[in-house]
Amino acid sequence: MAFSLSDLAKRSVFRSVIYSLLVFLLGAVSGAADEGDRPIHFVNDVVPVLTKAGCNAGVCHAKQGGGQKGFQLSLLGFEPLEDFESLVKDGRGRRLFSAAPEQSLVLRKATGETPHGGGTRIARNSESYALLRNWIEQGATFGSAAAPKLVSIEVQPDRGLVQMGADQQLKALAQFSDGSVRDVTSMALYESNSDAMATVSENGLVSVLDLPGKVAVMVRYQGQVSVFTAAVPLGATVGSLPKAKNFVDKHVFANLKQLGIPPSPVCDDVTFLRRVTLDIAGRLPTEEEVTAFHKETNGDKRDQVIDRLLRSPQYADYFASKWTPLLKNRRDATSDITANFAFHAWIRDSLLANVSYDQIVRELLAATGTVVENPPVAWYKRVKDPKAQLEDIAQLFLGVRMQCAQCHHHPFERWSQDDYYSLAAFFSQIGRKPTATAGEDLIFHKRGRATAKNVKTGVSLKPVALGDDVGNIAADEDPRLRLANWMSSKENPFFAKALVNRYWKHFFKRALIEPEDDIRDTNPPTNPELLAALEEHFINSGFDLKELVRVITRSQTYQLSSQPNEHNLSDRQNYSRFYPRRMPAEVLLDSIDDLTGASTSFANLPTGTRAIALPDNSYNKSSAFLKVFGRPNSASVCECERVQSSSLAQSLHLINSSQVKSKLAGGNGRAARLAKAKMPTEQKIAELYLVAFSREPRPGELKTAMDYLSEPLIDANGKPIAASTAAATNFQDLIWALMNTKEFLFNH
Repeated sequence: MAFSLSDLAKRSVFRSVIYSLLVFLLGAVSGAADEGDRPIHFVNDVVPVLTKAGCNAGVCHAKQGGGQKGFQLSLLGFEPLEDFESLVKDGRGRRLFSAAPEQSLVLRKATGETPHGGGTRIARNSESYALLRNWIEQGATFGSAAAPKLVSIEVQPDRGLVQMGADQQLKALAQFSDGSVRDVTSMALYESNSDAMATVSENGLVSVLDLPGKVAVMVRYQGQVSVFTAAVPLGATVGSLPKAKNFVDKHVFANLKQLGIPPSPVCDDVTFLRRVTLDIAGRLPTEEEVTAFHKETNGDKRDQVIDRLLRSPQYADYFASKWTPLLKNRRDATSDITANFAFHAWIRDSLLANVSYDQIVRELLAATGTVVENPPVAWYKRVKDPKAQLEDIAQLFLGVRMQCAQCHHHPFERWSQDDYYSLAAFFSQIGRKPTATAGEDLIFHKRGRATAKNVKTGVSLKPVALGDDVGNIAADEDPRLRLANWMSSKENPFFAKALVNRYWKHFFKRALIEPEDDIRDTNPPTNPELLAALEEHFINSGFDLKELVRVITRSQTYQLSSQPNEHNLSDRQNYSRFYPRRMPAEVLLDSIDDLTGASTSFANLPTGTRAIALPDNSYNKSSAFLKVFGRPNSASVCECERVQSSSLAQSLHLINSSQVKSKLAGGNGRAARLAKAKMPTEQKIAELYLVAFSREPRPGELKTAMDYLSEPLIDANGKPIAASTAAATNFQDLIWALMNTKEFLFNH
């Protein structure tokens, strides 16, 4: 059979041979590459140049972004063989010209000599240009397989104390497999985790701005990362500190002293009671609780309040309302109701009984059977794909976001596609069998070897935990049990850390690592010593969730005032004061009900059910309030689904919605009752302030309220309104005014 030259040219092997021969001949004729020149290696030398110039970034030629003009590279150079093929051989080698390297399309576009959508990326007089030119001139080879491989990078210094307005030059050193070290400062990539605190140049010069605290700079070079952490002191004199009550205070106060940020004083009893009741029980303190707390003279009365709240059913209700959305307890159909209620009840009862955290996770991971007999099975009803299962478990319980690693090496972490699919293998033997209940499956372990195929390489991988081998798993053993054992091990570097970081954010608004579910070496904590101490305490307590809440809320750090002093107003990460935050949607709705004396009805639930006790997301649809104020819809494992920011819609809802109006004007509500009550007006006002703010009204507030309530009302025709009607209307207005204050809407 005869072949034309054009047919042969279409064959990649033939093109590669011809191209290599031409490159060799042209290079020999030009004589430009002296034998004494160092051979340039594609992986070790060329890929870093492409990465530094941004050629393989997602917005440029990276495959994940679709590439540009048919030219595609792997994201950040994680697949160098593919990049070599694309650069040297694709397009019939038109991007390189060894006979005249300066005329190579890759250089002309990078320097802007030929129109280029990405603009000028490399200067002609730069080291990067010279390296690329020499590589092309040398024949544009891939390089020897025996060449040393990059092992790690080191940034010098790795930490330091940098004054406001000062600079710090970083140095990046690459360590190779043959023991050699190369200065790659000019080729590394740098990124500050807070541009408001510090910026960093493309050559590693860190410029600190005028905000005190801790700032980190990630240094990345060819898939390896290192971190520089700087403490930026305010430099104020830190005088006498509150007396430390536990290790939390020890580490927080030591950090504040190093930074020169004086903390605010400890808050008063009124503020503490309201704060801790909202944070642990998800409700306002009752009038009786406020009165009793004021009368109590015991020196440890704050600790007693914490213990009482942890024993209360509301603690379990409130924290179940935080966990069930994260675990996607979502109702998409009427048939889901059994699973929704059963799963929520399991979470709530486990929290109330203080089942250890590792046991709760174990019961969830290894769940088998039906929802009726084993409620944790409901999670597998909602999350069916092994890839979704591994991603949710990793993010929620390990604080590791694995989504990127499904397609490519994680750009800021060490996790690869093999790590991703090895983790997915733990969920590969989950079997499902329909039951007599519509929409419900029987979950069981299928006998067989657990594996997952890397879709890119086609290699079948056995179950392997993140950075740790759990051994060979027999065909009749459920691999999820091995995963649960590994997760709850005291040596696990992620499990306890992820939980204490998440709970710290619940009580302090800001996690030690932000976001709370993105724990990695390149995202360091603002107080690493504190995080390590919390993690150790949680493990040693037997993963006791109530004990973790207890040690946090007993600390002086948690009990600091939210009022800033002259030095700590700008502090957002060092906990020198309590950071006020808006009440979550469910808590705010319940608090409005408490203040107005009304109640909200929910379908299929007993009268009087509070919003924090709702089992699933379906009630968001029937409650405009919960929807507007951002109750999560249970669609993801990210805390970000819960809206914490304020909006115009929220303000309008509080000011003028029919739902709020009906609560204020209810015949059995607080306004109507106070209008009819035979007691002094001052006492009525005091009751409202005790419910709303857990305190008595101040003299000025009392006078303003008294003046308003005593003011006669007239109708549209100018006639006086009956005293009883006017009194009810005035109390409605007063309650409405209190409800719309920041003091009511925020936990402070």
